[in-house]
Amino acid sequence: MLEIIYEDESYVAVNKPNGLLVHRTRIAEEKKEFALQMLRDQLGYPVYAAHRLDRGTSGVLLFAKNPEAVAPLVKAFEEKQVDKVYYAIVRGYTPEKDTIDSPIRPDKDHRHKASQDAVTHYERLATTELPIPVGRYSTARYSLVKVQPETGRMHQIRKHFAHIRHYIIGDKRHGDWRHNQMFLEQLESPIMLLHSASLAFTHPFQDSLVRIQAPLPQHFERLCLQFGWESALQKEGFAYLPTLESGMA
Repeated sequence: MLEIIYEDESYVAVNKPNGLLVHRTRIAEEKKEFALQMLRDQLGYPVYAAHRLDRGTSGVLLFAKNPEAVAPLVKAFEEKQVDKVYYAIVRGYTPEKDTIDSPIRPDKDHRHKASQDAVTHYERLATTELPIPVGRYSTARYSLVKVQPETGRMHQIRKHFAHIRHYIIGDKRHGDWRHNQMFLEQLESPIMLLHSASLAFTHPFQDSLVRIQAPLPQHFERLCLQFGWESALQKEGFAYLPTLESGMA
């Protein structure tokens, strides 16, 4: 059952777990479960995806409850009227704050499409250096970043952090396999560490501000606690599960 984190007469949002596809697609025909179908079965009526998240990305996923509610929200996304906040763990020490303004090249499956303008803002919240050799280095450095994409291109955040060589940990397609392998073997973390934490938009029918927030997944939170990043996330408004905190002592 999906965790519902927002609902009104027109929209419903869930906290999508990592690894779950939004809807059925030909590139993952082996998958049997999809967020759209699961939520439809859970609620007992059709729902309509208002936007997308990558399979490996967790967090806020918004659906419309009827066809009439889809168009104004899709338009809001296209016109950059939706504020989006993500958190990620990336390789290396990033600059404290920067904007990545670099066109997104299409994936191999979409070669017929031209490159698209893409802009991503980010801020470094915390860092850690682990005494674990990766590649030619005797230690491994990582950053916790808050990411605010201005545009919404496919794989934008993943591609942009690969572009500046601060690869998102666990990203198998655009990341660094050596660091992914270390996180898997040493830290028991096999998944991509990218989380869609909040969406904010003006409700098309109520003319009020809606802010939807999704708590961090347990595996993401566990690593943050292990790296000593509690205060950084507390400043961002995240609460902690006492069992996880005590378990890291």
